[in-house]
Amino acid sequence: MSAPTAPATFDVLGIGNALVDVLSTEDDDFIAGLGLERGSMTLIDTDRAEELYAAMGEKTEMSGGSAANTLSGVASFGGSAAYIGRVRDDALGTAFAHDLNSLGVHFSAKPATEGDPTGRCMIMVSPDGERTMSTYLGASASLGPADLDLDLIASAKVTFLEGYLFDKPDAKDAFRLAAATAHAAGRKVALSLSDSFCVDRHRDDFVALVAEGVDILFANEEEITKLYGVGNFEDGVEAVRGACEIAAVTKGKDGSVIATADGLVHVEAHQIAKRVDTTGAGDLYAAGFLYGWSHGKPLDECGRLGSIAAAAVLGHMGPRPGMSLAQMVADL
Repeated sequence: MSAPTAPATFDVLGIGNALVDVLSTEDDDFIAGLGLERGSMTLIDTDRAEELYAAMGEKTEMSGGSAANTLSGVASFGGSAAYIGRVRDDALGTAFAHDLNSLGVHFSAKPATEGDPTGRCMIMVSPDGERTMSTYLGASASLGPADLDLDLIASAKVTFLEGYLFDKPDAKDAFRLAAATAHAAGRKVALSLSDSFCVDRHRDDFVALVAEGVDILFANEEEITKLYGVGNFEDGVEAVRGACEIAAVTKGKDGSVIATADGLVHVEAHQIAKRVDTTGAGDLYAAGFLYGWSHGKPLDECGRLGSIAAAAVLGHMGPRPGMSLAQMVADL
């Protein structure tokens, strides 16, 4: 990797599925009755999206997608963030762009004028906070190398790649080009594995990408064990050590472990009174970590900021903190 060619304009540049999140609270029988597997993320087509949308109860709608959630968190900490994603020139696409920019995240991509409409993710939240997601990717799934702003990538301290986007060959090519562009400019590349079902679909490609193009990896317990085909959290952490520079692996209420070739850093979870909705918790952990890393914080402090940010979304519906994370840390 080259030395940085110029001062960075942004702390974090994210690339992901540009989706509008649609959330409702539903019981497990309702979820099973729709043929959904509790806790899963299922890719659906247009007809299924319309069916599920009509079946859901009272809904909350907001711009979303995993990487966009992370970037909103970075901005809430006071960091500078930018986003690359694909939307259509429709009402949801306009709303998505307006919302991200209003949060302080730079998003200037021109919307597509043909093809599928802007994507959306239906999120059904169980009473215990578990989330079951049905995702209609729409326009976001067509993102490819031509949609990348290479100058924007080169201007960010770290480029953050969303694993959910890895379902199409063009997106895989975009990831590889983004990683190569960032490294050529002396920058870092981070990847979130996003979902254990996503790891199942692309295990070999993910293993190769982590080894060849990723500096900072984010995963949870199930994702890391599936990635390396091992039986427990500890073996997963050991397997990822040395595969990339830094791996931040979360374990829910048991906190997280940050693994490097030199050793392990254990970070406690930030406690909350009641877990309402886990949507976005992993995204916000990455936000806190990347904000800390891009501002030169030690790894234990990066993990602490990640835990605080994750806790900020666990106590209410939706993947956004709903408060200034910078102020929350200051108050603590």
